This record gives sequence, C-alpha cells and structure tokens, in this order.
Amino acid sequence: MIFQGRFAGKVMVVTGAAQGIGAGVAIRAAAEGASLVLVDRAEFVTEVEQEIIAAGGKAVSVTCDLETYEGAAQAMAAAVAAFGRIDILVNNVGGAIRMRPYAQFEPAQIDAEIRRSLMPTLYCCHAVLPVMLDQGAGIIVNLSSNATRGIRRVPYSAAKGGINGLTQALAMEYAESGIRVVATAPGGTSAPPRRVPRNAEGDNVQEQTWMAEAVEQVTSSAFMKRYGTLDEQIAPILFLASDEASYVTGSVLPVAGGDIG
Repeated sequence: MIFQGRFAGKVMVVTGAAQGIGAGVAIRAAAEGASLVLVDRAEFVTEVEQEIIAAGGKAVSVTCDLETYEGAAQAMAAAVAAFGRIDILVNNVGGAIRMRPYAQFEPAQIDAEIRRSLMPTLYCCHAVLPVMLDQGAGIIVNLSSNATRGIRRVPYSAAKGGINGLTQALAMEYAESGIRVVATAPGGTSAPPRRVPRNAEGDNVQEQTWMAEAVEQVTSSAFMKRYGTLDEQIAPILFLASDEASYVTGSVLPVAGGDIG
C-alpha cells in the first residue's frame, strides 16, 4: 500500500539500499515522495537508483564502505551535497556472517560480526548528527533484530543488542534537539537470494546444519510459525520514519510474528 505524499519534501538516506529490505524501503519511500540517497558498498545499488528515477522519483546512489567511519562521513556529505539536508536516516546495514555455536567462533570472526552489524549504524548516527542538529530536526530509524534472543549467532546478537542500546540512549540524549531515534527488530524474513553472499567463504556441511538449527529456532519462536515478507518489514520502518510516529522515540518495535527478541 502506497501513501501518496507521505514523505513529500523529505530527504531520506537508506543504507544497505542495494537489495532486500533496504531496496524495498527506498523504492516505496520514493513512491511516497521522498528524495532518496542510496548507500551501499555493492556497485549494483545504481540499479535501485535507476528504478526510482524511471518511476519518476528522485534518487542518487553513493558507493562506500560503512564499516569505516570515512564511509559514513562520505555518505552523509554526499546526501547534503545532493539535496541540502537529511530529514531521515534508515540504518539498514548488517547481517550475520556465520552461524555456529559461540564456542566455535574464532576471535577474528567475532570482530567481523561486530564490524558488520554494529559499527555502520554507530558511525552513521554520529556522522548524521551535525546535519540534524543544525536543522533542529531529524529522524533516525535503526534496524535491530529479534536475534538478540537466539542461537548460533551470539556475536551478531550482541551487535544487535548494541543497536537497541544505541537507539534508546541516543533518543534520550537528543529528544530536546528535535531528533527522534527509533528501531524495528525484524524476525526471519523471506527475501530473494542475496547477490552478495553473507559469508564470502561459503558454508561447509556442518555450518549448513547449524544454520538450519537457527532457522528452526527462529520459526518456532514466532507465534505465527513463519517468516515475514519484505513488505511486512518495510511498512513498520516507514511508519516509524513518518510524521505519523511523531510521539514515538527510543522505542524498539519487534516485527517478528510475536517473538519479542
């Protein structure tokens, strides 16, 4: 369902915008009037930009690595250069790289999970704050996960727990500056196959078994006993990003079929 004009005149930055939830949020927000800044390290993010423009929307893409602070600063600077302001930031970058019992993780693998699923959001929030403070207004929507209570991905769970803490503390700190900070906590979500694999090294037979165990836990923990759809994740994100949620800040909304994470 499209709400015509809901984001008219708004500039929205979406990270991880090349595919999945991020691409869906960007395309729908553009259809609802937002000017989009699409950020991803995958070069095919330009395909989402072209789709939005072909449909009559406004979008620019920025290719950078948000696992570095320089990448986050580059993204926000590009948004201001293109549109002069940033009204909404949707922090969508993240995702478990490996699924295995915690005792089986190597130290470098733990670091990689935190770098992937916490640092881009932490960096982007910091990089966007000067812009929003200067404007006296802004909305940040972070993506957490119901995996804060789950098996076979403890480092990822810790990273997403960090997103929850960041959301609540940042909301308290900057509410009087006119900045809202909220999050959704998606559960398992059905999506097309990733064009960039979450684990570039691939999963061996044992890792595939551990992943199957995690999938079973996610499904059984949901009251609805199923994965959600992309649309079921996109809609709550855009609600929280909209003025309809103007009295909501510091909240983490579970979107996981009844599993609160």
